[in-house]
Amino acid sequence: MILRIALVLSTLFTLSACSDAAPVPVGECAKVVAHAKKVLGDKAPSTADMTKQCKEASDEARGCVLAASKAMKILSCDM
Repeated sequence: MILRIALVLSTLFTLSACSDAAPVPVGECAKVVAHAKKVLGDKAPSTADMTKQCKEASDEARGCVLAASKAMKILSCDM
């Protein structure tokens, strides 16, 4: 029962994690990558890899990353 509750709560959190994030255009990938590297610290992928992902992502996904203040929130973004 507790496992089911945790699963439901984590699913709801994931789906709503970035619903309020403003879209960010591809031209601001440098800002998005810098923010992600700051939040992820030594766990962050290379700047080149992150920049490639950023350019391929949607405006909403970039906004999600920029709004994230913790690594788990970044991981919930659709990058």
